[in-house]
Amino acid sequence: MAFSAMQVSCLTPELCGGTNGRSHPGRGAGSTTRGATGPRTRFSTSAPCRIAKRCVGGGHTLVTGPIAITAGAVQLHTPCTNTHRTTIKTTAHGTDAFVMVTDDGSDEKFQCEGDGEKEIESVVPPRAIDANDINYKMMAVSVGVGLCVRFLLPIPDSLTPQAWNLFAIFTSTVTGLVVKPAPVGAWAFMSLTFTVVTKTLTFQQGLAALTNEVIWLIVVATFFARAFIKTGFGDRLGLLFVKAFGTTTLKLAYGLQTAEAVLSPAMPSTTARAAGVFIPVINALDKRTRKYLIGQQLQGGNVTSCLLVSAAAQNFLCMQIATGMGIIFGNPFMDWLVASSVPSILSIIVTPLLVYIIDPPELKETPEAPIAAAKALKELGPMRGAEAKMCFGLGITVSLWVLGSTLGVSAAVAAMIGVSILICLGVLTWNDALEQKGAWDTLLWFSILISMSGQLNALGVVGYFSGLVSTALAAANMSWMQSFACLHFGYFIMHYFFASQSAHVGALYPAFLSMLIASGTPIKLAALTLAFNTNLFGGLTHYASGQSAVYFGSGNIDLPTLWKQGAYMSVVNMLIFSTVGMAWWRVLGYW
Repeated sequence: MAFSAMQVSCLTPELCGGTNGRSHPGRGAGSTTRGATGPRTRFSTSAPCRIAKRCVGGGHTLVTGPIAITAGAVQLHTPCTNTHRTTIKTTAHGTDAFVMVTDDGSDEKFQCEGDGEKEIESVVPPRAIDANDINYKMMAVSVGVGLCVRFLLPIPDSLTPQAWNLFAIFTSTVTGLVVKPAPVGAWAFMSLTFTVVTKTLTFQQGLAALTNEVIWLIVVATFFARAFIKTGFGDRLGLLFVKAFGTTTLKLAYGLQTAEAVLSPAMPSTTARAAGVFIPVINALDKRTRKYLIGQQLQGGNVTSCLLVSAAAQNFLCMQIATGMGIIFGNPFMDWLVASSVPSILSIIVTPLLVYIIDPPELKETPEAPIAAAKALKELGPMRGAEAKMCFGLGITVSLWVLGSTLGVSAAVAAMIGVSILICLGVLTWNDALEQKGAWDTLLWFSILISMSGQLNALGVVGYFSGLVSTALAAANMSWMQSFACLHFGYFIMHYFFASQSAHVGALYPAFLSMLIASGTPIKLAALTLAFNTNLFGGLTHYASGQSAVYFGSGNIDLPTLWKQGAYMSVVNMLIFSTVGMAWWRVLGYW
């Protein structure tokens, strides 16, 4: 992609020593501010970047901009001839994202000639994140699976050729979600195209879910997450909890978990909370605490997502699918909260302590953390106008979410009202909304997946396979509780093959919910527990979810530790939800 040229100034290596690795905002795009020993440069880019610099000598370079820079290439013209790759760490503060750049495998410091201005020539997206990157081998695998289903397996007598064609295409689509032959949105778009070209579905049927309110709720909720980061209110809340709880590493962990729970209704994205709030806060703390705090925050954050239906995007999808299958909830928000409260709160309490015992931090006492947080809060100053306006809009939205069923306002409409208020108050601009590419991508590919799922159900495919499973379970003489346990375990373990909780829901939730109901599981219990299960595997691997990738990408936790914690916390959460949870749901009359 092209990047418009701008003038930037050379940077000197005061940033790690003189400021203890902390950063401060500049004065505007393309501007420089001067620190204790040299200037700091700011520039902005709408694409992920990786910075290559030509120089010898060095230290650390600080680059700031409204959008976090995570990968790509920017070339700085300097008199030097050597080019070094760099490591980039991002944090956030208010409307700015701060990027610390250091040399990979080199002790040389970054030096430029004087303070002369240098021109950024271009930004080159790396192949690893290229939006058009196609893996033809995996594409062949995905297409091959669909062809095998269509032509090698006999069409069941109870299904039409159209239904079987759609099942083959859906199988190919889901395989693509696992092996990733192309970006998810592109792969779903190609699947839709093939479905319409073969006349398996009409164009209207293939995009029937495009007007689905829940999908739009996910999109609009992303705008709220942007407002939280843009105004700096997320930072303020995180720092307040650090100030209140930060005297020991364990107390700090509980403070961060509490902050996660408080933020979750306002930021219905665990990934946004991780990247926009908790990574910056944790990175500002002593490095000897970071590995522990990152690990427990990842595992605990997944349980926090169970607590409220508004805490994660996949929760809305689960409820939408369940409602579409005829399961009625009086008040979805309250039904979810009451059902999840006891096991979720217990898991939130257990997680930091258990990780502390098994994988203890190098530093257990952190008396300087509240002091640092207090200092950062002082630098932030009193709540600014944008923060107050955002809280006003958010308060109205959350109130409408809670009282929506009484007032006749759906969750999506409530969120739309809130975002409209934020736009009118100048907290968000429409460009802010347009820049949330992931949200618009989700709108397309989830619409396609849910449309396919709905048509599979309408054509009898879901019912056919549910009947097969029900017959098999009956032949095995299994009670509904035994079937309940087996199906939940299968649903959970299959997430090792998925890199998205939402994709997992779109591909498997309808089928597994149908099988649970067919096995005799009470309907409401089946829908809610399967939705809770969807959240619990978010920390299973480093690719299990967006937040998992964000926490691992922070560089503060190694891969073996993350996988180990994902394994033992999965066992613990299963035990809590299958014992305490089942007892609580019995009290509620769900079974």
